[in-house]
Amino acid sequence: MQSESHSHFSSEELARYSRHIIIPEFGLAGQQALKNARVLIIGSGGLGSPSLLYLAAAGVGHIGIVDFDTVDDSNLQRQVLFTTEDIGKSKAYQAQQRLQALNPHIDITVHELRLDSQNARELIRGYDVVADGTDNFPTRYLVNDACVLEDRVNVYASIFQFEGQVSVFNYLYPDGTRGPNYRDIFPEPPPPGLVPNCSEGGVLGVLPGIIGSMQALEVIKVITGVGEPLAGKLFLFDAASFHTRFLKIRKNEALTINELIDYQQFCGLDKPELPVPEITVQELDNWRKNGVDFQLIDVREPYEFAIAEIGGELMPVGQISSFLPFISTDRKVVIHCRSGVRSARAIRELQNLQPFDNLYNLKGGIIAWSQEIDQQIPQY
Repeated sequence: MQSESHSHFSSEELARYSRHIIIPEFGLAGQQALKNARVLIIGSGGLGSPSLLYLAAAGVGHIGIVDFDTVDDSNLQRQVLFTTEDIGKSKAYQAQQRLQALNPHIDITVHELRLDSQNARELIRGYDVVADGTDNFPTRYLVNDACVLEDRVNVYASIFQFEGQVSVFNYLYPDGTRGPNYRDIFPEPPPPGLVPNCSEGGVLGVLPGIIGSMQALEVIKVITGVGEPLAGKLFLFDAASFHTRFLKIRKNEALTINELIDYQQFCGLDKPELPVPEITVQELDNWRKNGVDFQLIDVREPYEFAIAEIGGELMPVGQISSFLPFISTDRKVVIHCRSGVRSARAIRELQNLQPFDNLYNLKGGIIAWSQEIDQQIPQY
């Protein structure tokens, strides 16, 4: 039987995977299971980078990559698949090249598209295991529901600042039953804007390396049957304190998923927000040059302010209501953040508290200021 298993591998592959094969619990059978497996990675960024590197190196026979984004210089602090030369290029195709160079014995398919309710089920149906490395709630619920409907295991991971989470959803137990899924622990998404993504809240660069590697580990365990996967458990990791804990997830038998829905609507992101008055960075620059009397408010976080600032008064958006007495009502007030999203949110919140008619959002935020007015201001 063993000699028959050898026939599935070339001598180069046997040498490459020898450290797997000599593990008694793993052996040729485990390596063969990896070679036969089809794994779909949603996102090739912070989590996807380490997951893809280790799954490719481990010998997963067919890997699919879903990503429609391009490489940005702010990615390189953590997305170790990419180099400076990749900036501006397709993440999915650059990942494919890097992984194929790492392991020419595997197949890699690029799906350069935005996953949605129309294409998710058909795409996921073509793979055995899905690894979700996305950073937004609509896609997390979409991936979860599609995996449930298509009877696929969803290896989940997420990161934020110093914290990471890992779990295995919809796991197939030996008795044929399925384990809990994402909705069993998070039945409803948080209110829009409550939980910032990594571009707004930041992430310690090494954290996705740790959590993404754990995600790859769980994929390997699911495929090979080696070890005990994180089914029915949510693993929590705090990199700042190195504390870890597990939350037990109970399956909600009353919860049923019958079809894919509008996930933007489900997460409250489809509600049209009233536009706020805004000015461009050129207009703000002209105001300064012409001596216009105005107040400039920066609603980013203190650590962002320390990286780059353009002379505004720091009033973080999370505490903006407490700064109400310090916001002028008798002159123009320009509010800015990194890109213009949080500052618009701050203006809406202030207008709900008091009938301001003198607040202006800086379009494009400090990024636009750096690009168009003062390139000495660092982008981050």
